[in-house]
Amino acid sequence: MAFLYIFSGLPSSGKSTLATQLSKYVGATYLRVDTIEQALKDLCGLNVYAEGYQLAYRLASDNLMQELSVVADSCNSVSESREKWEQTAIDSNAEYINIEVVCSDPVEHKFRVENRNSPVKGLILPTWEKVKSREYKAWDSKIISIDTAGKSITQSTNELIKKLGL
Repeated sequence: MAFLYIFSGLPSSGKSTLATQLSKYVGATYLRVDTIEQALKDLCGLNVYAEGYQLAYRLASDNLMQELSVVADSCNSVSESREKWEQTAIDSNAEYINIEVVCSDPVEHKFRVENRNSPVKGLILPTWEKVKSREYKAWDSKIISIDTAGKSITQSTNELIKKLGL
């Protein structure tokens, strides 16, 4: 049975780091919406709104239909995108797990935002002000929540794997 691991969280919460770690651990396809959106901007000259997500849903479905698990890495900050990820899994006869990554310490979170480098070539990272003001809706479905504040990558990854029962 294929699984769609649906990540969400604000920039610099540790989401992409945990998503890549989980992808390696379970041998899943890794889809990062930032990468897809930046490619659409660079290659097609598009002013991207929801197209990156739409393309990611299709790529996820292709993999899930082949019974390959997928890790979906995006801010996923509103119910519409969350519901679409879940529907992608359902339509592909796969299971899904919602994973929210937070950094509850605002000082640490701000430091991460202001001191990170993007692995996505050309991606302009948001400022702390943009991260703080970003729309992010509370979940209304079952989630696994990981707070990365004060924890190493290894500690956060181990916590996630334990909560997933892997």
